[in-house]
Amino acid sequence: MVLLVTGKCDAGCFYCPLSSAKRGRDMMFADEMLVESEEQVLEEARLIDAEGTGVTGGDPLQDLDKSVAMIELLKDRLGPRHHIHLYTSTIDRGAFERLEDTGLDEIRVHPSLVKWDRMDDTDLGRIASETSMELGLEVPCIPGEWDRLRSLVEWADGENLRFINLNELEFSETNCDALLSRGFEIRDDVSSAALGSEVMAMDILDLDLSISRHYCSSGFKDGVQLRRRIARRAENVALPLDIITADGTLYRGVVETDDPLGAMRAIGEDFDVPAELMRHDLEKGRLEVASWVLEEIADKLEIPAYLVEEYPTADRLEVERMPLNRPALTRRR
Repeated sequence: MVLLVTGKCDAGCFYCPLSSAKRGRDMMFADEMLVESEEQVLEEARLIDAEGTGVTGGDPLQDLDKSVAMIELLKDRLGPRHHIHLYTSTIDRGAFERLEDTGLDEIRVHPSLVKWDRMDDTDLGRIASETSMELGLEVPCIPGEWDRLRSLVEWADGENLRFINLNELEFSETNCDALLSRGFEIRDDVSSAALGSEVMAMDILDLDLSISRHYCSSGFKDGVQLRRRIARRAENVALPLDIITADGTLYRGVVETDDPLGAMRAIGEDFDVPAELMRHDLEKGRLEVASWVLEEIADKLEIPAYLVEEYPTADRLEVERMPLNRPALTRRR
């Protein structure tokens, strides 16, 4: 589970991909779910069968009390084997000691770019030698910053850090202008990755160093990590009216109406559709119907009917919709 405890951060990294809906805001998300209670956090963990949690931001140390409370909650309710790692740009010995006392398993430090070749000026090496937590670095591979990145990795190798994670630099809606203005380019027309970032990562992996190094590509995040999480959630939230696709999305029929309950009663009576193959969704103002049922009856309805594919996440992001009858085609035009 990805637990964003706050969108606040003072680092000011030009390449930060955090969405404008979260950046700088004092709010908490468990994956795509905006959460306001401990039970909501635990519910999301249950729905995705989470074996661990990444506590992130913003910078979680901007709200250390909340971060500590969430770590204690997860360890208490999900057990000591629930692995928790935390991302931060802040190097604070006192805060790290407090996090260690909560049972935090791992810290992934993301120092600001200007510090990559000045890490001797920080306390991180000494902290690493004293803590029982797994402590390492996680940074993006920024084309044009080879010297700084190599300096950072070689410094970590000479200290007591356990690992360094290298991420492929990605374009997002919030960092796009900053990346383009600095001359970065998209790798290809099917990726959000920056050209040259992966080459840098491969060169770092080839260095003759003892520190453990890992590389996470843009494609792996989306095609493997996200896909697996979505598939697990789909299995837990799918209704009898849903079809789970090979990608873990949900395929269902949708009738757009201002009166979902009335439409549900009418369709049930007129077409003998079982109640378990329908659901009225008051939040979205629609009636959901099993896709195979709606395909059979759509032409007989005077309200718009569609086949919809959407993510099983809390925000139910829609991937695609296909009109099934004339009212739907007319509305689309």
